[in-house]
Amino acid sequence: MAAMDREMILADFQACTGIENIDEAITLLEQNNWDLVAAINGIIPQENGILQSEFVSGETSQDPVYVPTSQPSSSSSSTSSAFCPVLPTRPIVERQPRMLNFRVEYRDRNVEVVVEDTNTVGAIKQILENELQIPVSQMQLKGWKATDVSDSTILRSLHLPKNNSLYVLTPDIAQPGSDGPATSQSSALQESLNENFMLIITHREAQRDYSLNFPGTRTVQEVKRNIFDLTNIHVRHQIWEGWPASADDDSVALAAAGLSYPCHRLTVSKRPSPAQTREQSEECTDVHMVSDSEGDDFEDATEFGVDDGELFGMVSSGSKKSPMMPDDAENEGDALLQFTAEFSSRYGDCHPVFFIGSLEAAFQEAFYGKARDRKLLAIYLHHDDSVLTNVFCSQLLCAESIVSYLSQNFITWAWDMTREANRARFLSMCTRHFGSVVAQTIRTYKTDQFPLLLLIMGKRSSNEVLNVIQGNTTVDDLMMRLMNAMEIFAAQQQEDIRDEDERDARERVKQEQDEAYRVSLEADRAKREAQEREIAEQVRQEQIRKEQEEEREAIRLSLEQSLPPEPREESTELVSKLRIRTPRGEFFERRFLASNRLQVVFDFVASKGFPKDEYKLLSTFPRRDVSQFDPTETLMEVKLYPQETLFLEAKE
Repeated sequence: MAAMDREMILADFQACTGIENIDEAITLLEQNNWDLVAAINGIIPQENGILQSEFVSGETSQDPVYVPTSQPSSSSSSTSSAFCPVLPTRPIVERQPRMLNFRVEYRDRNVEVVVEDTNTVGAIKQILENELQIPVSQMQLKGWKATDVSDSTILRSLHLPKNNSLYVLTPDIAQPGSDGPATSQSSALQESLNENFMLIITHREAQRDYSLNFPGTRTVQEVKRNIFDLTNIHVRHQIWEGWPASADDDSVALAAAGLSYPCHRLTVSKRPSPAQTREQSEECTDVHMVSDSEGDDFEDATEFGVDDGELFGMVSSGSKKSPMMPDDAENEGDALLQFTAEFSSRYGDCHPVFFIGSLEAAFQEAFYGKARDRKLLAIYLHHDDSVLTNVFCSQLLCAESIVSYLSQNFITWAWDMTREANRARFLSMCTRHFGSVVAQTIRTYKTDQFPLLLLIMGKRSSNEVLNVIQGNTTVDDLMMRLMNAMEIFAAQQQEDIRDEDERDARERVKQEQDEAYRVSLEADRAKREAQEREIAEQVRQEQIRKEQEEEREAIRLSLEQSLPPEPREESTELVSKLRIRTPRGEFFERRFLASNRLQVVFDFVASKGFPKDEYKLLSTFPRRDVSQFDPTETLMEVKLYPQETLFLEAKE
């Protein structure tokens, strides 16, 4: 295989799967011999693949369609649009089993069975064998929507809803109190009630065919009412061709009406009014005469379903309506303003509140707020050329129950697909927000299948289309699908709320930790500053003390140098010998002339580090404070001759 081909396959594979790791992508491709489809199917869960194929095929099933979608980047959209399924961008994880509920009917009994979707159909039969005491070999389990179901079929592959209804047939076991043929006929009828009949109904006046699916439980009357919604021909004015003789009673179910299965053709036309009948019988060519005869039967017109507008030509199929939105609107908000105004003028003020703004703004409003405030997004796609539009809007979308439910649980956004420019504009928005596969699927819908209602749920990394509802539905079915979508959304919302609460709790703890850390830093900074101030004060005090000591030392040295010399012992002059005791118990002695003034003794003591202003100089016997004496007196005068012991005492 050429290197260029492998590079293209690798790029396509990464675009489809969202795998950004090149080594991982190459490994997966090599495991599948560079077969792109096999490699994609190998990592996509089976459910996604089957659902995707059902959605893209354009089949108009009445069951909810689940299409997981993602928003491809601009670089990968061109390579993935041809064949890539819509994949979530998060990593693929193994799907957890679901619990499925089955209500199984057998004759006059009902059995509730709850199993995981990883079990097989045979497992349900084993449970029923114990409950009903019927051998599995004689048991037929009916009611599956899929046609090819065997005992080995895994329930997950059938994509069943949470709640299901089945019934058991036992053709080989006769029902008590009845004979064999009657039981067989009853079983066949019960089986037919669960089949779908395709009715191809031709509207003769409009020369138009309608292909409608009805379950066997629907009655002939319900079919006629549905045709009234499509053709505006009231039931009492409908003329039918093709009903079997057994369908003469309108209350008969389709399964018992003798219709051809699976497809049956019918023709419907409108019963002519008396005026039209008289005109045909008389073959009158005078226009005035026809008008007069119609005027005579004016009162009968309403009885036969002809309204005033039809009589006077005020309403006709060719009358033009104002467009729902312009082709040249500068922005989506302006287009939606005109859409809302025109919708109200056509169908009244009781209608869903349409979001005014761009589709991206609607996403923001629905998906990106607080988890408790998020809602589903409903996109209504209108089409004026569809015969279903007026009935869907007036009877379903404007029903009070639908309006109330949408207002409470959905953000509703709308767009008109009638004009080609607006259709292309929406498909471009759809490609940007959902991916090319969803856009291509919507492109495949025919005009008669409109209007459409898309139910979308926002997820962490993608937007998921939960359901696509076509115009051919009923109020009950529409409400059921809205509620089913809401049930899926509620489960996801609860998970998002838990994650958000946990994230908020972690954020609060982090904020508290940050605040405690900030307070701790402030305390450390204040403590450090206090220590620095204390150290600075100590340094200053030490500097002062040092300066004082230096000053004292200088004074001491000065005093020591200014002292008169100590007299010799053999001096002929009178000498006084003084012994001085310090506060620490030390002694020092010196001789002084008896004629020396007392100031000389004070200077000597100060030169030893005991200045007079800090210490008292005391004599023992008698106790005198010598430091209080006149320093000009001599030692002889203060009686410190010939010797004396003095002691120093610090002043208080």
